[in-house]
Amino acid sequence: MRFDADVLVVGLGCAGAAAAFEAAAAGARVIALEAAGGPGGSSALSGGEVYLGGGTDLQHACGVEDDTEQMFRYLHQALGPHPDDAKLRLYCEGSPEHYRWLVERGVPFKPSLYQGVSWLPPTEDGLMWLGENAWPFTETAVPAPRGHRPATPGSGGQLLMECLVASARGVGVEVHTDTRARGLVTDASGAVVGVRARRFGEELSYHAPAVVLSTGGFADEESMVADHVPALVGHRRVSDGRDDGSGIRLGLSVGGTVRRMSATQIALSVVPALACHGMIVNARGERFVNEDVYPGRFSQIAVLHQPGPWFTVVDEQGWEAVPEAERWGVQPLAVSEDVAELEVAAGFPAGSLAATLARYGADAAAGADRVHHKDPRWLRPLRAPYAVIDATAGFGGSGPGGASGFTLGGLRTDLDGAVLDAQERPIQGLYAAGRAASGIHGAGYVSGTSLGDGTFFGRRAGRAATR
Repeated sequence: MRFDADVLVVGLGCAGAAAAFEAAAAGARVIALEAAGGPGGSSALSGGEVYLGGGTDLQHACGVEDDTEQMFRYLHQALGPHPDDAKLRLYCEGSPEHYRWLVERGVPFKPSLYQGVSWLPPTEDGLMWLGENAWPFTETAVPAPRGHRPATPGSGGQLLMECLVASARGVGVEVHTDTRARGLVTDASGAVVGVRARRFGEELSYHAPAVVLSTGGFADEESMVADHVPALVGHRRVSDGRDDGSGIRLGLSVGGTVRRMSATQIALSVVPALACHGMIVNARGERFVNEDVYPGRFSQIAVLHQPGPWFTVVDEQGWEAVPEAERWGVQPLAVSEDVAELEVAAGFPAGSLAATLARYGADAAAGADRVHHKDPRWLRPLRAPYAVIDATAGFGGSGPGGASGFTLGGLRTDLDGAVLDAQERPIQGLYAAGRAASGIHGAGYVSGTSLGDGTFFGRRAGRAATR
Protein backbone atom coordinates (compact mmCIF):
# COMPACT_ATOMS: atom_id res chain seq x y z
CA MET A 1 0.00 0.00 0.00
CA ARG A 2 1.30 3.44 -0.90
CA PHE A 3 0.83 6.77 0.91
CA ASP A 4 1.94 10.20 -0.29
CA ALA A 5 2.68 13.29 1.78
CA ASP A 6 4.76 16.46 1.78
CA VAL A 7 6.51 15.62 5.07
CA LEU A 8 6.88 12.30 6.88
CA VAL A 9 7.61 12.32 10.61
CA VAL A 10 8.93 9.05 12.04
CA GLY A 11 8.23 8.83 15.77
CA LEU A 12 5.66 10.90 17.63
CA GLY A 13 7.27 11.90 20.90
CA CYS A 14 7.88 15.53 21.80
CA ALA A 15 10.23 16.25 18.88
CA GLY A 16 8.02 14.50 16.34
CA ALA A 17 4.88 16.25 17.55
CA ALA A 18 6.59 19.64 17.37
CA ALA A 19 7.97 18.94 13.88
CA ALA A 20 4.64 17.63 12.63
CA PHE A 21 2.74 20.63 13.98
CA GLU A 22 5.06 23.20 12.41
CA ALA A 23 5.11 21.46 9.04
CA ALA A 24 1.33 21.13 8.92
CA ALA A 25 0.81 24.68 10.18
CA ALA A 26 2.96 25.84 7.26
CA GLY A 27 0.58 24.14 4.85
CA ALA A 28 2.28 20.78 4.30
CA ARG A 29 0.42 17.47 4.22
CA VAL A 30 2.02 15.58 7.11
CA ILE A 31 1.88 11.90 8.01
CA ALA A 32 3.40 10.83 11.32
CA LEU A 33 4.42 7.19 11.78
CA GLU A 34 4.45 5.75 15.29
CA ALA A 35 5.65 2.21 16.04
CA ALA A 36 3.63 1.99 19.27
CA GLY A 37 -0.12 1.73 19.57
CA GLY A 38 -0.36 5.43 20.37
CA PRO A 39 1.79 8.59 20.37
CA GLY A 40 3.83 9.91 23.27
CA GLY A 41 6.88 7.67 23.50
CA SER A 42 9.38 8.21 26.28
CA SER A 43 8.39 11.89 26.39
CA ALA A 44 4.99 10.93 27.83
CA LEU A 45 6.70 8.98 30.62
CA SER A 46 9.11 11.78 31.51
CA GLY A 47 8.90 14.26 34.34
CA GLY A 48 7.61 16.84 31.90
CA GLU A 49 10.01 19.64 32.81
CA VAL A 50 11.06 21.86 29.93
CA TYR A 51 14.26 23.82 30.55
CA LEU A 52 13.53 27.40 29.55
CA GLY A 53 14.75 30.80 30.65
CA GLY A 54 16.11 34.11 29.53
CA GLY A 55 13.08 35.92 30.92
CA THR A 56 10.04 33.82 30.09
CA ASP A 57 6.57 35.07 30.93
CA LEU A 58 6.40 32.45 33.69
CA GLN A 59 9.64 33.66 35.24
CA HIS A 60 8.32 37.22 35.20
CA ALA A 61 5.06 36.08 36.80
CA CYS A 62 7.06 34.44 39.60
CA GLY A 63 9.20 37.55 40.13
CA VAL A 64 12.34 35.94 38.68
CA GLU A 65 14.89 38.05 36.80
CA ASP A 66 16.81 36.24 34.07
CA ASP A 67 18.45 36.86 30.71
CA THR A 68 19.66 34.66 27.89
CA GLU A 69 23.36 35.28 28.58
CA GLN A 70 23.09 33.97 32.15
CA MET A 71 21.10 30.99 30.89
CA PHE A 72 23.77 30.27 28.27
CA ARG A 73 26.59 30.50 30.81
CA TYR A 74 24.90 28.04 33.16
CA LEU A 75 23.96 25.53 30.48
CA HIS A 76 27.33 25.77 28.76
CA GLN A 77 28.96 24.58 31.98
CA ALA A 78 26.23 22.19 33.12
CA LEU A 79 25.87 20.47 29.74
CA GLY A 80 29.61 20.38 29.12
CA PRO A 81 32.28 19.75 28.47
CA HIS A 82 31.94 20.67 24.81
CA PRO A 83 28.22 21.25 24.23
CA ASP A 84 27.10 22.35 20.78
CA ASP A 85 27.70 26.08 21.19
CA ALA A 86 25.76 27.18 18.10
CA LYS A 87 22.68 25.16 18.98
CA LEU A 88 22.88 26.13 22.63
CA ARG A 89 23.14 29.85 21.84
CA LEU A 90 20.15 29.62 19.48
CA TYR A 91 18.16 27.68 22.06
CA CYS A 92 18.79 30.19 24.82
CA GLU A 93 17.97 33.17 22.61
CA GLY A 94 14.74 31.52 21.45
CA SER A 95 13.70 30.30 24.88
CA PRO A 96 11.17 33.04 25.81
CA GLU A 97 9.38 32.63 22.47
CA HIS A 98 9.45 28.84 22.80
CA TYR A 99 7.69 29.10 26.15
CA ARG A 100 4.94 31.15 24.53
CA TRP A 101 4.67 28.52 21.77
CA LEU A 102 4.10 25.81 24.38
CA VAL A 103 1.41 27.91 26.06
CA GLU A 104 -0.26 28.43 22.69
CA ARG A 105 -0.29 24.66 22.24
CA GLY A 106 -2.33 24.44 25.43
CA VAL A 107 0.39 23.41 27.91
CA PRO A 108 -0.65 24.86 31.30
CA PHE A 109 1.93 26.40 33.65
CA LYS A 110 1.01 27.60 37.14
CA PRO A 111 2.74 30.90 38.02
CA SER A 112 4.39 29.76 41.25
CA LEU A 113 7.88 28.66 42.28
CA TYR A 114 8.65 25.36 44.02
CA GLN A 115 11.37 26.13 46.55
CA GLY A 116 12.15 22.55 47.53
CA VAL A 117 14.69 20.09 46.15
CA SER A 118 13.30 17.08 44.31
CA TRP A 119 13.45 15.00 41.16
CA LEU A 120 9.70 15.61 40.70
CA PRO A 121 7.92 18.13 42.94
CA PRO A 122 4.63 16.85 44.43
CA THR A 123 2.94 20.17 43.63
CA GLU A 124 1.55 21.95 40.58
CA ASP A 125 4.12 24.76 40.82
CA GLY A 126 5.19 25.80 37.34
CA LEU A 127 8.79 26.77 38.09
CA MET A 128 11.57 24.92 39.92
CA TRP A 129 15.31 25.09 40.55
CA LEU A 130 17.52 22.64 38.65
CA GLY A 131 20.93 23.20 40.22
CA GLU A 132 21.42 26.80 39.08
CA ASN A 133 21.92 27.92 42.71
CA ALA A 134 24.65 25.40 43.58
CA TRP A 135 28.44 25.45 43.26
CA PRO A 136 30.29 25.56 40.85
CA PHE A 137 27.62 27.19 38.70
CA THR A 138 27.10 30.10 41.10
CA GLU A 139 30.60 31.23 40.16
CA THR A 140 29.71 31.23 36.46
CA ALA A 141 26.22 32.67 36.16
CA VAL A 142 23.64 34.57 38.19
CA PRO A 143 21.29 31.86 39.52
CA ALA A 144 17.70 31.72 38.27
CA PRO A 145 15.18 28.86 38.37
CA ARG A 146 14.43 27.59 34.86
CA GLY A 147 12.63 24.28 35.20
CA HIS A 148 9.21 24.92 33.59
CA ARG A 149 6.68 22.28 34.66
CA PRO A 150 3.18 21.55 33.33
CA ALA A 151 0.58 22.16 36.03
CA THR A 152 0.27 18.68 37.51
CA PRO A 153 1.82 17.00 40.58
CA GLY A 154 4.71 14.65 39.89
CA SER A 155 5.32 13.59 36.29
CA GLY A 156 3.99 16.00 33.68
CA GLY A 157 5.14 14.24 30.53
CA GLN A 158 1.76 12.77 29.72
CA LEU A 159 0.01 16.14 30.01
CA LEU A 160 2.68 17.78 27.85
CA MET A 161 2.29 15.15 25.14
CA GLU A 162 -1.52 15.26 25.22
CA CYS A 163 -1.31 18.97 24.43
CA LEU A 164 1.32 18.62 21.70
CA VAL A 165 -0.36 15.70 19.95
CA ALA A 166 -3.78 17.39 20.10
CA SER A 167 -2.27 20.50 18.53
CA ALA A 168 -0.68 18.44 15.75
CA ARG A 169 -3.92 16.64 14.99
CA GLY A 170 -5.70 19.98 15.11
CA VAL A 171 -3.74 21.29 12.14
CA GLY A 172 -4.34 18.15 10.11
CA VAL A 173 -1.45 15.82 10.95
CA GLU A 174 -2.40 12.24 10.01
CA VAL A 175 -1.13 9.72 12.57
CA HIS A 176 -0.43 6.10 11.61
CA THR A 177 0.15 4.03 14.74
CA ASP A 178 1.52 0.47 14.99
CA THR A 179 3.64 1.38 11.97
CA ARG A 180 7.38 0.72 12.13
CA ALA A 181 9.77 2.35 9.69
CA ARG A 182 12.11 -0.27 8.25
CA GLY A 183 14.14 1.67 5.71
CA LEU A 184 14.59 4.95 3.93
CA VAL A 185 13.86 5.36 0.22
CA THR A 186 16.32 7.39 -1.86
CA ASP A 187 16.35 8.55 -5.47
CA ALA A 188 19.20 8.33 -7.97
CA SER A 189 20.89 11.41 -6.51
CA GLY A 190 20.85 9.98 -2.98
CA ALA A 191 18.11 12.29 -1.72
CA VAL A 192 15.69 10.77 0.78
CA VAL A 193 12.21 10.57 -0.76
CA GLY A 194 10.29 8.23 1.50
CA VAL A 195 10.08 5.43 4.03
CA ARG A 196 9.48 1.70 3.86
CA ALA A 197 7.36 0.57 6.80
CA ARG A 198 5.42 -2.39 8.16
CA ARG A 199 2.12 -2.56 10.04
CA PHE A 200 0.80 -5.89 11.33
CA GLY A 201 2.88 -7.78 8.77
CA GLU A 202 1.82 -5.63 5.84
CA GLU A 203 4.52 -3.82 3.87
CA LEU A 204 3.77 -0.12 3.36
CA SER A 205 5.36 2.52 1.17
CA TYR A 206 5.40 6.20 2.15
CA HIS A 207 6.62 8.85 -0.29
CA ALA A 208 7.51 12.46 0.53
CA PRO A 209 10.29 14.91 -0.35
CA ALA A 210 11.20 15.30 3.34
CA VAL A 211 11.51 12.88 6.26
CA VAL A 212 12.01 13.85 9.91
CA LEU A 213 13.48 11.15 12.18
CA SER A 214 12.31 11.58 15.78
CA THR A 215 12.37 8.02 17.10
CA GLY A 216 14.22 8.59 20.38
CA GLY A 217 17.59 7.38 21.59
CA PHE A 218 19.13 3.93 21.84
CA ALA A 219 18.98 3.08 25.55
CA ASP A 220 16.97 -0.09 24.85
CA GLU A 221 19.30 -1.48 22.19
CA GLU A 222 21.81 -3.50 24.19
CA SER A 223 24.40 -3.85 21.42
CA MET A 224 24.49 -0.09 20.81
CA VAL A 225 24.69 0.61 24.54
CA ALA A 226 27.58 -1.82 24.91
CA ASP A 227 29.38 -0.23 21.96
CA HIS A 228 28.84 3.41 22.83
CA VAL A 229 27.71 3.83 26.47
CA PRO A 230 29.16 0.93 28.47
CA ALA A 231 28.52 2.90 31.67
CA LEU A 232 24.82 1.99 31.28
CA VAL A 233 25.43 -1.75 30.94
CA GLY A 234 23.80 -3.53 33.86
CA HIS A 235 21.71 -0.52 34.87
CA ARG A 236 18.06 0.27 34.29
CA ARG A 237 16.92 2.48 31.41
CA VAL A 238 14.64 5.50 31.46
CA SER A 239 12.43 4.95 28.43
CA ASP A 240 9.18 3.51 27.14
CA GLY A 241 11.04 0.37 26.07
CA ARG A 242 11.21 1.44 22.42
CA ASP A 243 14.32 3.60 22.40
CA ASP A 244 16.02 1.10 20.11
CA GLY A 245 18.20 3.41 18.03
CA SER A 246 16.22 2.65 14.88
CA GLY A 247 16.13 6.26 13.71
CA ILE A 248 19.87 6.64 14.21
CA ARG A 249 20.50 3.49 12.18
CA LEU A 250 18.17 4.74 9.44
CA GLY A 251 20.16 7.95 9.20
CA LEU A 252 23.46 6.09 9.10
CA SER A 253 22.15 3.85 6.32
CA VAL A 254 22.05 6.79 3.89
CA GLY A 255 25.35 8.38 4.86
CA GLY A 256 24.49 10.28 8.02
CA THR A 257 27.01 10.70 10.83
CA VAL A 258 26.72 10.74 14.61
CA ARG A 259 27.92 12.87 17.50
CA ARG A 260 28.27 12.37 21.27
CA MET A 261 27.22 8.71 21.24
CA SER A 262 28.93 8.13 24.59
CA ALA A 263 26.94 10.84 26.40
CA THR A 264 24.32 9.70 28.90
CA GLN A 265 22.02 11.00 31.58
CA ILE A 266 22.15 8.97 34.81
CA ALA A 267 19.84 9.08 37.81
CA LEU A 268 20.54 7.47 41.18
CA SER A 269 17.71 6.32 43.45
CA VAL A 270 18.59 9.06 45.92
CA VAL A 271 16.08 11.47 47.44
CA PRO A 272 17.69 14.87 46.73
CA ALA A 273 16.18 16.57 49.79
CA LEU A 274 17.57 13.92 52.14
CA ALA A 275 20.96 14.27 50.47
CA CYS A 276 20.91 18.03 50.99
CA HIS A 277 20.17 17.52 54.71
CA GLY A 278 22.92 14.91 54.96
CA MET A 279 25.71 13.46 52.85
CA ILE A 280 26.20 11.19 49.84
CA VAL A 281 29.08 8.76 50.19
CA ASN A 282 30.67 6.11 48.00
CA ALA A 283 31.53 2.50 48.87
CA ARG A 284 34.53 3.74 50.86
CA GLY A 285 32.34 5.94 53.07
CA GLU A 286 33.73 9.11 51.48
CA ARG A 287 31.95 12.23 50.30
CA PHE A 288 32.66 13.24 46.70
CA VAL A 289 30.23 16.02 45.75
CA ASN A 290 28.21 18.95 47.07
CA GLU A 291 24.86 17.29 47.65
CA ASP A 292 22.78 20.38 46.81
CA VAL A 293 23.77 20.24 43.14
CA TYR A 294 21.35 19.08 40.43
CA PRO A 295 20.75 15.39 41.27
CA GLY A 296 21.61 14.22 37.78
CA ARG A 297 25.04 15.74 38.28
CA PHE A 298 25.76 13.93 41.53
CA SER A 299 24.41 10.78 39.89
CA GLN A 300 26.78 11.09 36.92
CA ILE A 301 29.75 11.79 39.19
CA ALA A 302 28.87 8.77 41.34
CA VAL A 303 28.28 6.19 38.63
CA LEU A 304 30.98 7.31 36.22
CA HIS A 305 33.74 8.21 38.68
CA GLN A 306 33.12 6.72 42.14
CA PRO A 307 33.14 3.13 43.51
CA GLY A 308 29.64 1.88 44.24
CA PRO A 309 27.31 1.20 45.81
CA TRP A 310 26.39 4.69 46.95
CA PHE A 311 24.62 5.78 50.12
CA THR A 312 22.85 8.72 51.72
CA VAL A 313 23.78 9.39 55.34
CA VAL A 314 21.38 11.54 57.33
CA ASP A 315 20.56 12.14 60.99
CA GLU A 316 17.17 12.23 62.67
CA GLN A 317 16.75 15.98 62.25
CA GLY A 318 17.49 15.76 58.55
CA TRP A 319 15.14 12.80 58.09
CA GLU A 320 12.29 14.62 59.82
CA ALA A 321 12.94 17.80 57.84
CA VAL A 322 11.76 16.06 54.67
CA PRO A 323 7.98 15.43 54.60
CA GLU A 324 7.13 11.75 54.43
CA ALA A 325 5.42 12.14 51.04
CA GLU A 326 8.64 13.59 49.63
CA ARG A 327 10.90 10.76 50.88
CA TRP A 328 9.65 8.58 48.00
CA GLY A 329 9.20 5.61 50.30
CA VAL A 330 12.88 5.02 50.96
CA GLN A 331 13.85 3.13 54.12
CA PRO A 332 17.27 3.06 55.81
CA LEU A 333 19.57 0.10 55.43
CA ALA A 334 20.60 0.68 59.04
CA VAL A 335 19.97 3.15 61.89
CA SER A 336 22.29 3.45 64.85
CA GLU A 337 24.02 5.78 67.26
CA ASP A 338 27.14 3.64 66.84
CA VAL A 339 28.99 4.67 63.68
CA ALA A 340 31.03 1.46 63.73
CA GLU A 341 27.79 -0.54 63.44
CA LEU A 342 26.80 1.49 60.39
CA GLU A 343 30.18 0.89 58.79
CA VAL A 344 29.73 -2.85 59.17
CA ALA A 345 26.12 -2.76 57.89
CA ALA A 346 27.08 -0.80 54.75
CA GLY A 347 30.40 -2.54 54.16
CA PHE A 348 32.49 0.60 54.65
CA PRO A 349 36.15 0.30 55.67
CA ALA A 350 36.52 0.54 59.44
CA GLY A 351 36.74 4.14 60.60
CA SER A 352 35.91 5.62 57.18
CA LEU A 353 32.41 6.92 57.90
CA ALA A 354 33.52 8.19 61.30
CA ALA A 355 36.25 10.24 59.63
CA THR A 356 33.84 11.59 57.02
CA LEU A 357 31.29 12.60 59.66
CA ALA A 358 33.98 14.32 61.70
CA ARG A 359 35.29 16.27 58.71
CA TYR A 360 31.76 17.25 57.63
CA GLY A 361 30.88 18.31 61.18
CA ALA A 362 33.96 20.47 61.51
CA ASP A 363 33.26 22.24 58.22
CA ALA A 364 29.60 22.68 59.10
CA ALA A 365 30.50 24.20 62.46
CA ALA A 366 32.82 26.61 60.66
CA GLY A 367 30.10 27.42 58.09
CA ALA A 368 32.12 26.43 55.02
CA ASP A 369 32.32 23.14 53.11
CA ARG A 370 36.00 23.56 52.26
CA VAL A 371 36.34 20.67 49.82
CA HIS A 372 32.98 20.31 48.06
CA HIS A 373 31.45 23.80 48.55
CA LYS A 374 27.96 22.81 49.64
CA ASP A 375 25.86 25.92 50.20
CA PRO A 376 26.04 27.05 53.86
CA ARG A 377 22.23 27.00 54.13
CA TRP A 378 22.40 23.18 54.18
CA LEU A 379 25.40 22.87 56.47
CA ARG A 380 25.13 21.74 60.09
CA PRO A 381 26.89 19.00 62.07
CA LEU A 382 25.06 15.67 61.88
CA ARG A 383 24.25 14.12 65.26
CA ALA A 384 23.47 10.55 66.29
CA PRO A 385 21.36 8.57 65.62
CA TYR A 386 22.31 8.27 61.96
CA ALA A 387 20.57 6.50 59.09
CA VAL A 388 22.33 4.98 56.09
CA ILE A 389 20.17 4.65 52.95
CA ASP A 390 21.36 2.37 50.14
CA ALA A 391 20.72 3.83 46.66
CA THR A 392 20.54 0.32 45.18
CA ALA A 393 17.40 -0.41 47.26
CA GLY A 394 15.33 1.93 45.09
CA PHE A 395 12.37 4.09 45.99
CA GLY A 396 9.58 2.50 48.00
CA GLY A 397 7.61 -0.06 46.01
CA SER A 398 9.49 0.61 42.78
CA GLY A 399 11.70 -2.47 42.81
CA PRO A 400 15.49 -2.52 42.54
CA GLY A 401 17.14 0.86 42.49
CA GLY A 402 20.65 2.03 41.82
CA ALA A 403 21.29 3.83 38.56
CA SER A 404 19.09 4.35 35.54
CA GLY A 405 19.66 6.41 32.44
CA PHE A 406 19.15 7.22 28.80
CA THR A 407 21.33 8.25 25.88
CA LEU A 408 22.04 11.75 24.59
CA GLY A 409 24.03 11.12 21.40
CA GLY A 410 22.58 10.70 17.94
CA LEU A 411 22.67 11.89 14.35
CA ARG A 412 24.72 14.99 13.63
CA THR A 413 22.46 17.78 12.39
CA ASP A 414 22.67 21.44 11.52
CA LEU A 415 20.67 24.21 13.18
CA ASP A 416 17.59 23.32 11.14
CA GLY A 417 17.77 19.60 11.85
CA ALA A 418 19.22 18.53 8.48
CA VAL A 419 21.22 15.31 8.92
CA LEU A 420 24.87 15.82 7.94
CA ASP A 421 27.19 13.44 6.10
CA ALA A 422 30.91 12.86 6.76
CA GLN A 423 31.76 16.11 4.94
CA GLU A 424 29.17 17.94 7.07
CA ARG A 425 26.91 18.41 4.05
CA PRO A 426 23.13 18.10 4.50
CA ILE A 427 21.60 14.90 3.18
CA GLN A 428 18.79 16.15 0.97
CA GLY A 429 15.35 15.40 2.34
CA LEU A 430 16.49 14.03 5.72
CA TYR A 431 16.06 15.71 9.11
CA ALA A 432 16.29 14.55 12.72
CA ALA A 433 15.35 15.93 16.13
CA GLY A 434 15.02 14.82 19.73
CA ARG A 435 17.14 12.01 21.09
CA ALA A 436 17.55 10.51 17.61
CA ALA A 437 19.76 13.54 17.00
CA SER A 438 22.67 15.04 18.87
CA GLY A 439 21.33 18.31 20.21
CA ILE A 440 22.66 20.94 22.58
CA HIS A 441 24.37 18.52 24.97
CA GLY A 442 28.01 17.80 25.57
CA ALA A 443 28.71 15.25 28.29
CA GLY A 444 26.41 16.80 30.92
CA TYR A 445 22.68 16.98 31.42
CA VAL A 446 19.99 18.97 33.23
CA SER A 447 16.35 17.93 33.54
CA GLY A 448 14.17 19.51 30.90
CA THR A 449 16.90 19.89 28.30
CA SER A 450 15.71 16.83 26.37
CA LEU A 451 12.11 18.00 26.13
CA GLY A 452 13.30 21.55 25.50
CA ASP A 453 15.88 20.60 22.88
CA GLY A 454 13.49 18.11 21.25
CA THR A 455 10.56 20.48 20.88
CA PHE A 456 12.67 23.52 19.96
CA PHE A 457 14.71 21.83 17.24
CA GLY A 458 11.77 19.64 16.26
CA ARG A 459 9.95 22.84 15.37
CA ARG A 460 12.90 24.04 13.28
CA ALA A 461 13.14 20.67 11.51
CA GLY A 462 9.42 20.72 10.71
CA ARG A 463 9.63 24.20 9.22
CA ALA A 464 12.79 23.38 7.25
CA ALA A 465 11.22 20.19 5.91
CA THR A 466 8.41 22.19 4.33
CA ARG A 467 10.95 24.19 2.34
